[in-house]
Amino acid sequence: MESSAKTKNGIKRLIFTGIAIALEMIVILFLLFRLKEYAEWVEIASRVAALIICLLIYNQNKNSSMKMPWMILIMVAPLFGSVLYLLIGLAGSTKKMRKRYVEIDKVLFPLLPDGKEAAEKLEEKDPRIAGIAHYLHDKMGYPVYDQTDIEYFDDAAKGLAAQKEELRKAEKFIFMEYHAIEDAESWHGILEILEEKVHNGVEVRVFYDDMGSIGFINTDFVKRMEAKGIRCRVFNPFSSIVNIFLNNRDHRKITVIDGKVGFTGGYNIANEYFNITHPFGQWKDTGIKLTGDAVKSLTIAFLEMWNAVSDKDKDDTDFIKYLPDTGHTASEEAFVIPYADSPMDHERVGEDVYISMAEYASKYVWFITPYLILTDEMNHTLGLAAKRGVDVRIITPGSPDKKLVYSMTRSYYHRLVEAGVRIYEYTPGFCHAKMSVSDDKAATCGTINLDYRSLYHHFENGCLYYGCDAVMETRADFERTFDESREVTEDYRKLGAGWHAIHLILRLFSPLL
Repeated sequence: MESSAKTKNGIKRLIFTGIAIALEMIVILFLLFRLKEYAEWVEIASRVAALIICLLIYNQNKNSSMKMPWMILIMVAPLFGSVLYLLIGLAGSTKKMRKRYVEIDKVLFPLLPDGKEAAEKLEEKDPRIAGIAHYLHDKMGYPVYDQTDIEYFDDAAKGLAAQKEELRKAEKFIFMEYHAIEDAESWHGILEILEEKVHNGVEVRVFYDDMGSIGFINTDFVKRMEAKGIRCRVFNPFSSIVNIFLNNRDHRKITVIDGKVGFTGGYNIANEYFNITHPFGQWKDTGIKLTGDAVKSLTIAFLEMWNAVSDKDKDDTDFIKYLPDTGHTASEEAFVIPYADSPMDHERVGEDVYISMAEYASKYVWFITPYLILTDEMNHTLGLAAKRGVDVRIITPGSPDKKLVYSMTRSYYHRLVEAGVRIYEYTPGFCHAKMSVSDDKAATCGTINLDYRSLYHHFENGCLYYGCDAVMETRADFERTFDESREVTEDYRKLGAGWHAIHLILRLFSPLL
């Protein structure tokens, strides 16, 4: 059974699916080319169709750097470019999936508190941060909370230890949603606790992304979890049949315990995140723990994905029982806004929050990201902040996990350093954390990378926190990481014409990945 599952899953399944999709595209192109040989009007029709597609792309409410690569590809190779765009470039989801998310969101988001009182307090303290809070609530439905404690973990292993401790205390339910779960030591330690909790009558649900976990677990994983009493679902199973929703992945990392305690951050449940294994040197990742009312927003984010994933599964009908009044009184005055981002709507929440953090800064704004593939708006915002005299710094990995993406990340350095942004590379290995901090007042931590996948294609989540000890702990972690990193600003200030040409090509086609 185990051997059979391995054959179906992992790298073999990924390779098989990739080959199947490639063959589908080849067959489509072959048929179209054969038609072109027999009918001149087909050639004309394909060029007219390419022109129409280019005009439709141009008219989209998207970043220009997202549109231009597709338009250039389609103009250079009308047939191939058009087919490729229609198969994987739309990234707009299917109508069926979009409808499911709209329907479940109409039910879930009215259940969140309006956060009006906390928002008014924040407005008195800092109108600019209150503006970000207003955006997150008005456009996305996520309120600001002032009765929540937030604990910051500068190492994923510390977050995992705290997570296990809280899991052992669970009395009613446990929700876990992760992009990647590896059926190895890190997961086994959690699974042992989950099994015990199921035995004690606790409801346990596990939700993971198929693409993120495809090299980590076997196809019988869901059955094995269900056999243990753990409800388990897979997001967007990787299929050998081309579909435009395949491009949208669940990149969120959420654990909710009894609706009172929640965890999120950059780490998945796999050995490399906790330095049990070292495929790319020392792994740097971070996370946060929320205790109090703000956990409601994490719960809603989980329930959204769980209930929208498939119309073949039985959905929830009673959501209120998962949103208890915690009665928690925060140990310090702090403002916390957990939020989520979805490709099902037209709001680029992750990018908008990062841009707002840079625009908010008057002294400094620092970012750490594993991938740096920026839109024109983000590039301009960071450069403008640096020109205003703000200390803008970005930390990226010193060791790549994907060499092509690593080269693309470096291709964005020159434009940034020309504007005054300072770039650091984490020399001990790979930094997977996704954070920002500004002016000793506000910080973010979550799953959102500074790249097109996170900002435009993936389901993501993050947390903005203001005026609490966790902000200063986040700053202190940045300072330690700067000390462990090598500043490469001057290396990329002056580049030869050859490097400029290479970087231009890399930047041009980076949105297509």
